[in-house]
Amino acid sequence: MARRVFFSFHYERDVRRIQQVRQSWVVRPGGEAQPFYDKAEFEKVKARAGGIEKWIEEQLSGTSVTVVLFGAETSSRPWVRHEIKRSYELGKGIVAIDIHSIKDPQRGSDYQGSNPLDYWSVKRNGMSVPMSSLYRSYEWVKDNGYANMPAWIEAAAKSAGR
Repeated sequence: MARRVFFSFHYERDVRRIQQVRQSWVVRPGGEAQPFYDKAEFEKVKARAGGIEKWIEEQLSGTSVTVVLFGAETSSRPWVRHEIKRSYELGKGIVAIDIHSIKDPQRGSDYQGSNPLDYWSVKRNGMSVPMSSLYRSYEWVKDNGYANMPAWIEAAAKSAGR
């Protein structure tokens, strides 16, 4: 089944790694993803009424899964945190994929950052549980993301009842 996916990531540092992941997804038969905006588009979004928050809501609409692509600094990005929080609130499937070992054509691989899902905790049976223990995380290179990401997305969607 084709899934509509929202990709959450840190643009400035990881855009060339992100493009590699997204290209692997969109070239597959049946693969569908939210549009990929370049920096110029994103700057326009920030300037319009409602700004980034409204844009995120629009992008999340109609998706079943949020894929958090994280690198060295992603976990500290406020908008990535917001996207994770809203995805949880909206009942989306969530999967985190560590992309630090993907080779950026200009910079090579990067150092590993922390999982952004570790930032959030939710109450389960009266206890605070980190989101990273509720949702699956993978490492793109080590776990063969090119071959396995469609299955990861499908599993995340099913676990969210979508």
